[in-house]
Amino acid sequence: ALSDRHRGAVVQLPGIPDKALRAIVNVLAAGECTSRTFQHTLSLIQNLSHLAGVLPVITDELIRRASELSQSVCSDIAQLLDALQPVPAEPAAEDSGSGDAPAGVSAGLLDQVRDITLAKFSPASSHQSRLLRLLMAIDYISTTVAKRLEEKQKAARDAAGDQADMDVDAAGVDAILAAELVHLRSLSLGHDAQFLPLWEAMGQCLQCTSAQPELTHVATVLLPLIESFMVVFKPIVGEKNKAAAATAAAAADTADGVATADSSALVTPAAVRPSEAYFQSLTEKHKKVLNTLVRNNPGLLSGSFSLLVYNPHVLDFDNKRSYFYQRLHDDGGGSGAAAAAGAARRASARPVGGTLHVNVHRNTVFQDSYHQFAGKSGDEIRRARINVRFHNEEGVDAGGVSREWFQVLARQMFNPDYALFMPSAAGRVTYQPNPQSWANPEHLLYFKFVGRIIGKAIADQRALDAYFTRSFYKHILGRKVDYRDIEAIDPSYYKSLEWILENDITDVFEETFSIEVDDFGQHRVIDLVPNGQEIGVTEENKADYVRLVTEQRLYRAIKDQISAFLTGFQDVIPKDLIQIFNEQELELLISGMPDIDVDDWRNNTVYHGGYTSGSAQIQWFWRAVRMFDHEERAKLLQFVTGTSKVPLEGFAHLQGNQGVQKFQIHKDPTKSARLPTAHTCFNQLDLPLYDSFETLKANLLLAISECSSGFGF
Repeated sequence: ALSDRHRGAVVQLPGIPDKALRAIVNVLAAGECTSRTFQHTLSLIQNLSHLAGVLPVITDELIRRASELSQSVCSDIAQLLDALQPVPAEPAAEDSGSGDAPAGVSAGLLDQVRDITLAKFSPASSHQSRLLRLLMAIDYISTTVAKRLEEKQKAARDAAGDQADMDVDAAGVDAILAAELVHLRSLSLGHDAQFLPLWEAMGQCLQCTSAQPELTHVATVLLPLIESFMVVFKPIVGEKNKAAAATAAAAADTADGVATADSSALVTPAAVRPSEAYFQSLTEKHKKVLNTLVRNNPGLLSGSFSLLVYNPHVLDFDNKRSYFYQRLHDDGGGSGAAAAAGAARRASARPVGGTLHVNVHRNTVFQDSYHQFAGKSGDEIRRARINVRFHNEEGVDAGGVSREWFQVLARQMFNPDYALFMPSAAGRVTYQPNPQSWANPEHLLYFKFVGRIIGKAIADQRALDAYFTRSFYKHILGRKVDYRDIEAIDPSYYKSLEWILENDITDVFEETFSIEVDDFGQHRVIDLVPNGQEIGVTEENKADYVRLVTEQRLYRAIKDQISAFLTGFQDVIPKDLIQIFNEQELELLISGMPDIDVDDWRNNTVYHGGYTSGSAQIQWFWRAVRMFDHEERAKLLQFVTGTSKVPLEGFAHLQGNQGVQKFQIHKDPTKSARLPTAHTCFNQLDLPLYDSFETLKANLLLAISECSSGFGF
């Protein structure tokens, strides 16, 4: 037993000389450092970090050595750039029509580039590999310290009820830890300025290598350097992503889990710091290279490339989809260490969770399936393999029967007898929840079931013949709707709202802050604000009126239906995971990639405003469409028609607001700097008079990629 004198003594922790602490960094910066040595060294640093004054010494040394290595990598890149000088900075024009093949890279240059990459970049002892190790160590230390501080602060809050018993020394240690974390982050946030020449050189190299197919392998060789770039910007962009997600969740919570319309959100972007803007600019400029790297190594998105997941402008749909299914089948969407631990469990395309037997009559598939799913949890539904048997049919379900079952369900959920959904005005091929679905006593339970079925179809990668309005996709993603989304539901009402916003309504508009609705022949008035029938709409408050009308039409009138649907959908698909997609991509995820026949599309297109099939801009347009991949063609079709669905009979039967309405291209006589715009109710593309093929293609891609709906203002 300890004596009383020893029991009260304070343990004096040993002091470690700064020289010894700096020597630890030498292990990480050494030419050869195995992954096991790297992990053991990080564990040592983590243990020593509990001693006061240790972290600043180690992190300062890490930064100093990293800065030295960045200069060495710059020299290596400069040597590679010298060899790449004969390569044009821009890709050769594709499909030029001249009949000449683009000039390739000479064998001599390829040999020179290969020698440089093998000597300077490929070895594990290369400068870029050593730099990545040091930056990863800084990131690991910062993350560890932040977590430890958070735990201490949580413990302090839990003990706040008994202030008298709080340990003063512990509070002091917390202050020291917090100061060290601030020091760490100040170093990390300074990287973008210290390392700017390195990132500029990396960008120049990627620009040259992406210009020629023969040199695309160079980007793979430079992967450690690209990962270093991602690690350096993680404290900046990563924190911004977390803050944005928290803001979105808070906004959704204020509207019963669904974001409501707010026109100000359309024009008030979040503040972007210079370093953050630099990261966005560089990644968007080299998105083609980054997507190729991710395509070849999908695991990057669970590691150093994770910053790109929530950037809608960088990742292609196929890479988002690959990441989505990896996360979904890794214990329902875990991340970080859980994702890494679950890698071995992702050997199969679909999780194993038993079999869910579904026995249905063909003429009552919806009702029978609804009753059999009622007693199942969302986790059971997501993990189980569906095995379907139709009554009095001998088919054995090896995949084909369940595929047919999904398609029958997709048709029956839109059956007017259930009154769940109503067709939109735009071609009557997309659907919106019916505000009068309450006529069906079970409607909310049915909406929950439909949400589960669509979630299960996504989880099992079963494409459904089910297309919804853009505003409904936004509700699924928890994003804000605006008045332009009304066009798909009521084009004439949308035109009225547009006129109100664009014109002075003084003495010409006599509406109040109320709206009249028709419930099966019974008219009633709904106040948009308290005593709305007594408040007139004026030039000063018209924007509020449009916002509130939009909110009523697209959210308030169907909020119970939306909430029930989302309850079922999020039983199967995690809310935060589905939000990596935009509205266009969500439609492709649910309904699959369409098979688009470009010749049929072109043969059933009409031209207006001075354009003809022989106009240069029209020739360039179809040349660009032929060069697009499947995803880009689908997005173009979505942009102009509001949906990626192609009629079974072909483009000759494309539906519009007034029945069959062919795809049409109108001349936009305004400035050629304007982006193409669209009117989805009329399947109409307004194409400016661009002066070159390259400008037309670039602006068309920008419009379909950046605009979530086909409107231009």
